[in-house]
Amino acid sequence: MTAGEGIQGGADEDGSRPAGTGQSPPDEAVHPTPPGTGSRRGPVVAALMLAMALAALDGTVIATAVPQIVGDLGGFSVFSWLFAGYLLAVTVTIPVYGRLSDTYGRKPVLLTGIALFVLGSLLCGAAWSMASLIAFRVLQGLGGGALQGTVQTIAADLYPLEERPRIQARLSTVWAVAAVTGPAVGGLITAYADWRLIFLVNLPLGGLALWLTARYLREPQARGGDRPPVDWRGALLVFASGALLLTVLVQGGVAWPWLSAPSLALLAGGLALVGLTVVVERRAPAPIVPGWVWRRRTIAAVNLALGALGLLMVAPVVFLPTYAQAVLGLGPVAAGFVLSVMTLSWPISASLSHHVYRKVGFRQSALLGMGGALLVLLAFPLLPYPGSAWHPALLMLALGAALGLFQLPLIVGVQSTVGWPERGTTTASVLFCRQIGQSVGAALFGAVANTTLTSRLGPSGGDLDTVARALDDPAALPAAEADHLRRAVDAAVDHVYLGAAGAAALALVALLVVAPRRFPVRTATDSA
Repeated sequence: MTAGEGIQGGADEDGSRPAGTGQSPPDEAVHPTPPGTGSRRGPVVAALMLAMALAALDGTVIATAVPQIVGDLGGFSVFSWLFAGYLLAVTVTIPVYGRLSDTYGRKPVLLTGIALFVLGSLLCGAAWSMASLIAFRVLQGLGGGALQGTVQTIAADLYPLEERPRIQARLSTVWAVAAVTGPAVGGLITAYADWRLIFLVNLPLGGLALWLTARYLREPQARGGDRPPVDWRGALLVFASGALLLTVLVQGGVAWPWLSAPSLALLAGGLALVGLTVVVERRAPAPIVPGWVWRRRTIAAVNLALGALGLLMVAPVVFLPTYAQAVLGLGPVAAGFVLSVMTLSWPISASLSHHVYRKVGFRQSALLGMGGALLVLLAFPLLPYPGSAWHPALLMLALGAALGLFQLPLIVGVQSTVGWPERGTTTASVLFCRQIGQSVGAALFGAVANTTLTSRLGPSGGDLDTVARALDDPAALPAAEADHLRRAVDAAVDHVYLGAAGAAALALVALLVVAPRRFPVRTATDSA
């Protein structure tokens, strides 16, 4: 199989064959100046990396400052909304910004996102109460939704197919660096300065990103008559229905029981709004979430596969640090290192993945990556108890390498199946599904872990957080009791990893059953 055969698609999702998809190279390979490449790529890439850094550093830096924030502003009972509010705003706005970027261009959407994020950061630094800080975090999230999707879309606009692994690897490196350095930076700021500085450091970064984007990013001017009307009614319904359903997932079992009146009311309201959204979007001339996102096999398969990726990522990101501290007895820094090795191998694997998908194709590359991830996740419950730190670290190193081979070929591949007018919506749809997967995974695996603990410790044993806090000072507990708690946490995390393996299996099924064998990469003749 030649490189061209590996990345070319045969028939399109509807069974027809797109023009020019024989052995001719893909659109981006023969058309080196797609919309946006009139820009100076170096400064624009710097702007994209700065914008991505704003979003990537956000959660990791703030997490270490929570005790100081609560001590200053109070509001311990609602501090989790510092993260939940931001997550909700990011998730529900991603599809809206994707559609807007296809309608008005990437540049105004990215500038708006950076401006909102910087404004939210400034206001967070001036917050006078926990309620005001949460509100300003939501404002930050409204900007963060634009950053995540639009940065990925511009990267695809700027680079031809064969060069996209390079820019995607750079963006992945930003996330890796943020995961490793974020907690340390947050800890240093809170230890030697005021927690408000955590938000204020975003101002120079965001200001530089704004200037570079405004100065160097160039896009073609669309004629006014070519722009479809923006479906603001659909945007509002997407926002409202997503907010209600995500609130149930984030707060159910935490702020109130799953079967309580608030959970059931929010769930019923969210489902009703989803039904109304479907009706409205089917009638809209230019819907925010167009039907072709799910009618095209390639995009639908990637949406499902990335949703499963978001689901399984909850296991290492959320539960591995607890395992490292409660079971292995590591400190916070060492526990963070066990997780960080995954973020180091991921971008390296992603940057090398083009050598694989050029030979075997996007779908096969992703299958190899997720197949490897499935084996790693199944191996985690086989680790010895209590074991050494290098055992999970080695597995996370392998997991990062496998997922780098899985995710990047899918993103590059699905972006290459559409032209410029649809790329923003397509990119936003896969990122939206990944975010939804993370939210579902946090709720689902949290329930799995707590159910396991209940079966091991009894109803009065407490949840995972309670048990982990009890093990912060194991010397204060009788040795037998401490060992019993550690074994319970070990079993809970093992069950979570088995659930993550199930999510990996779902991703494989989506690719095998839904995705076409070859992605229908667009060529120059049908990209206009």
